[in-house]
Amino acid sequence: MTWKEILAPIKTTDYFSNLWKSVKQEYASGKCFPPKEQIFRAIELTPFEDIQVVIIGQDPYHNDFQANGLCFSVSDKVPAPPSLKNIFKELEDDLGIKKTSNELDSWARQGVLLLNAILTVRAHSPNSHQALGWERFTDFIIQQISAQKEGVVFVLWGAFAQKKEAYIDTAKHFVIKSAHPSPFSVHRGFFGSRPFSKINEYLKSKNKKEISW
Repeated sequence: MTWKEILAPIKTTDYFSNLWKSVKQEYASGKCFPPKEQIFRAIELTPFEDIQVVIIGQDPYHNDFQANGLCFSVSDKVPAPPSLKNIFKELEDDLGIKKTSNELDSWARQGVLLLNAILTVRAHSPNSHQALGWERFTDFIIQQISAQKEGVVFVLWGAFAQKKEAYIDTAKHFVIKSAHPSPFSVHRGFFGSRPFSKINEYLKSKNKKEISW
C-alpha cells in the first residue's frame, strides 16, 4: 500500500476540502509554518510501506526557520529547541550517540514517521491551528498504520500524544510511553526512559532492520 492509496478515502471528502481551504486562507493572510511545500514532508520522506516507528508530536515549531515538516526536527540553520536538545541528551545517555545535526531526515528515511498531530501553525502562536481540523486527518493516518501494518513501534511522549493510543491496536504493535521531552516534564520520566534502545530491541526481536540513530 502507498500513501496515495491509504489517503484517497479521506482526501476526497468534503472535510478535507474544507480543511485545505482553511489552511490556504491562513497561509495567505499571514506567516505560517512549516513552509507550505513542507506541510506533508513527514509522509513524503517516509513511504507507508517503510514505516517501522511512529513518533507523534503536537504541532510544528512556531518561530522563524524552525519547522521543516517533521515533528521535533528543525533546520540546521537554527539552534536545537529545548525538547530536541533533551531528545539528543537521552539518545546519548541511551546509546552513546552524539547527534551533530538538528535535522531528523535520516531517521525519516529509515522508516521513522515523524508525525505532528496538527501539521501547521501561525507564526509565533503555538497551537493556533488546533481548530482547523488537522487531527481528524492525522488520526486517520495513525488508524491506518495500526490496521494495515504489524509490529510498528509507536512512541508517545507526553499526555497529548498518549491520547492517540486509542487508535492503536496494542495487541500487534509496540507502544512506548513516557513524559514529554519538554523542559517542563523531562525529569518526570523522559530522562532514563531509553526509548532508542527499546525501539531497536523490539525491531530486532521481529527480525526487522534496526534504526541507525
